[in-house]
Amino acid sequence: MLDNVTPTTTSAQSKNSALGSLDADTIIKNAPDPIFISDLEGKILTANDAVYELLGFRTDEVLEQSLSRFISPTETREFLAALKEVIERGATRNARLNPRTASDEVIPTSLNASALRDTDGKVIGAIGILRDMRELDKARAYADSLIKNAPDPIFVSDLEGKILTANDAVYELLGFRTDEVLEQSLSRFISREETREFMAALREVIERGVTRNARLNPQSASGEVIPTTLNASALRDIDGKVTGAIGILRDMRELDKARALADNLVKNAPDPIFVSDLQGKIQQANDAVYELLGFRPDEVLEQSLSRFISQEETREFLAALDEVIERGTTRNARLNPRSASDEVIPTTLNASALRDPDGNVIGAIGILRDMREYEKILRDLQESKSELQEKILDLEKFEEVVVGRELKMIALEKEIENLRREVEKVKGRNK
Repeated sequence: MLDNVTPTTTSAQSKNSALGSLDADTIIKNAPDPIFISDLEGKILTANDAVYELLGFRTDEVLEQSLSRFISPTETREFLAALKEVIERGATRNARLNPRTASDEVIPTSLNASALRDTDGKVIGAIGILRDMRELDKARAYADSLIKNAPDPIFVSDLEGKILTANDAVYELLGFRTDEVLEQSLSRFISREETREFMAALREVIERGVTRNARLNPQSASGEVIPTTLNASALRDIDGKVTGAIGILRDMRELDKARALADNLVKNAPDPIFVSDLQGKIQQANDAVYELLGFRPDEVLEQSLSRFISQEETREFLAALDEVIERGTTRNARLNPRSASDEVIPTTLNASALRDPDGNVIGAIGILRDMREYEKILRDLQESKSELQEKILDLEKFEEVVVGRELKMIALEKEIENLRREVEKVKGRNK
């Protein structure tokens, strides 16, 4: 394949070597990526069609030419340094080259090179594979633009937590200048404990590609501790290897204020209110719950609601939770929790969805209504209704008696009238 390679071999070795060389030439020729072979001085010995297509030169304008014809003096020095790395290590990765085409366009490329060896294993040149980076650079520029103009604070860090780039929203959030943030470790802005948590989050990014809602409380230039959540995804190189993380911070100050207000409303609400996870475990409850049930906080918190209600009602409550997840709310579910004094208390449950900052349902906020007074009123009404019905029956009986007497009186009056007429007739005949 190369004129200056003249190894001493047997005829069988020569035949196998020739076949191997033929196979290599075929692979290089038909490869979709631009591939070239150079000697140790950077002279191009062979190249495939993809090289000519990339650069726009004819074969005779490329072969036997030094690579320095197509790249700058600085990049020529970098390429020769890469060749030295190939000689020492057998390969080099992602060296940047910007060759100039026949039309004078500068094309950003990355070079991966491996050693070309003779039959004795001696390095005699390099096989270089170029990757056209124009589309990737456009994509990166677009991504940089998205990061720069994003309303949320976004930063990029390496795998040691050093901040490589950040958008204006980061500087606005923290109040630092660019030079006070870039190339600084994130540990400068957060506590040691949070630094350990951030490094754990980075490990999760490497393993899973993403991490969600890690809590960070960076200190601003004014000394204010700012509560934030961190969502991070993997930053990868062109080979797909994780090289860092893209972190998106969410300022939680307003949300934390809203949560504190909500907690205060829950705590001071007159109705019994509790917060449960999606498995029915009670996470939070106000004083009215403890007053209703007669239990201490440690007997309620972290307990399943099934401790206080029957198995049938537990199934109904979990069905209500499913309805909360699907519709965001549920209405007037009946629960009959058992109090510390073993009293069964009739209640109705109205529940609404509890959501995380991303809008995912993570639990339910339940409001109980003590139905004892209501049911007492219903019982009193029922008793009053029964009493009223009895009185109506008595009246109906009384009416029957009165009407009967009236009818008898009318009959007697008629009979008296008839007798009077008979008497009158008798008197008339006697005269």
